[in-house]
Amino acid sequence: MASYPDQFDLNTFLATVDPRLLSDDEGRRLVTRLSPLWFALVYMPHHLRGEETANALSLSPAHVEWCDLARRYVRPIGTTEPGSMRDAIIAPRGLGKSTWWFTIMPMWLAAHGHRSFIAAFANSATQAMDHLGTFKRELENNLLLRQDFPDLVTPARRPAGVSVSDSKSMYVAQSGFVFAARGIDSAVLGLKVGTKRPDHIVLDDIEGTEGNYTPTMKDSRLKTMLAGILPMNNLASVTMAGTVAIPGAIIDDIAAKQRGEEYPSWVDDKRFVPRYYDIIQTNADGSEYSLWPERWSMTWINQERHTRDFQSQYRNDPMAADSAFWQGSDFTYREDIPLTGQLLSIDPAVTSKEKSDFTALAVIGHNRHQGICVVRDAWQVRLPPGEPLRRRVLEILDEYPEIVGIVVEVNQGGDLWRNTVLHDMPCPVRTVSQSRPKEERAGSLLAKYQRGRVVHAKRIPALEGQMVRFPLGANDDLIDAVGTGVEVYLKADKRKTRTAVHTVGVA
Repeated sequence: MASYPDQFDLNTFLATVDPRLLSDDEGRRLVTRLSPLWFALVYMPHHLRGEETANALSLSPAHVEWCDLARRYVRPIGTTEPGSMRDAIIAPRGLGKSTWWFTIMPMWLAAHGHRSFIAAFANSATQAMDHLGTFKRELENNLLLRQDFPDLVTPARRPAGVSVSDSKSMYVAQSGFVFAARGIDSAVLGLKVGTKRPDHIVLDDIEGTEGNYTPTMKDSRLKTMLAGILPMNNLASVTMAGTVAIPGAIIDDIAAKQRGEEYPSWVDDKRFVPRYYDIIQTNADGSEYSLWPERWSMTWINQERHTRDFQSQYRNDPMAADSAFWQGSDFTYREDIPLTGQLLSIDPAVTSKEKSDFTALAVIGHNRHQGICVVRDAWQVRLPPGEPLRRRVLEILDEYPEIVGIVVEVNQGGDLWRNTVLHDMPCPVRTVSQSRPKEERAGSLLAKYQRGRVVHAKRIPALEGQMVRFPLGANDDLIDAVGTGVEVYLKADKRKTRTAVHTVGVA
């Protein structure tokens, strides 16, 4: 959970410094050197105003915490452990993530020499260059910055008088500071100027909100980040900022950790810390207030909070986001359906290594009179395909004694499963194989959800999270397990015969 203050009084904060200190360049540099918040108020107050706040200077408590986070960057990177300062800012659209992390914070780091080389990446090269353009316009037009930090605002020049680099994608200052801006799909391996490598990295909305974002694009950008950008300097501080507008995207992988759901191992491997900011805050007495009242009133929030766009763009709820497959509205919860049969469906992992897929297990109930399947529960485990997994299966059978059959999907090695995991089970075991592509099977299962033929007995976050992220999510094992179990039952209904369910003993 975020630790930012519930309330922040700007006037009280301003009163903590004698205004006489701000009347000359030495005093301003002294006050702002260790405080990005004071730096923003002194040198960049125009970025803290806007039409959305009636041009009044205002701050959200989230902005105050961002400044506290950034103060850690004062420490030289050589004194920190690799990957120890990697933050993922997950916040509503319009909270000012790009303004603070792509403009204000880099300017503060550059002005006071806390960092000497910032590499910033955005969804596209155009977006990245626009951000760098904003930064450079400050250097050119901000009179106070030009007065107090002359070596920063002056481009470095070669002996012949030509700028070292003052282009749309890179700026090199006379002070030696470097700011490079790239699109996430640009070639970035080995980015350096002379012997300098980036010591601070910014990743701003690197996936955008396009509806045509595909699993291939995600895999490509994740590989670029993990194998191309972060290795530029594993000691560099890193700030990723984004909104979970796309289920299963990179920022959603990190947000899943904050939500307490299953998430891919790269999040921990690369030591990203999710820092989530909800537009709706709650007092101890249960009353609600806005994360930034000057920007979003509670009246406006209450008018919009029921919409999918609000839940997705302002609350980072992937269940509300547009998806090619499942959406939050596709899930129906019913505990009142009498069940005529139940089975345990298993989708096994190929291996049990730490980095391998999960083995998924799902309890599927069936009412043959109504032709409805009920998903009672579902789990993911990483257990060796031997006695540990066998014990877990037996535990589920004890927990759900109504189960009278097991279905396991095995495209190969069916006898191995019968002999090492599912031998001597207290109910019949059936193996099945799948030949259709995953997307086709998922689409068929989704259609059954939308026709009301598959419901859930309760909220099953791990399963539902996989469904709304499909096909971008890191895992889809639970979808396969549920799909196989549902298919066994509903195919039997379609044929008007009980042959299939008799095979696994679930009449």
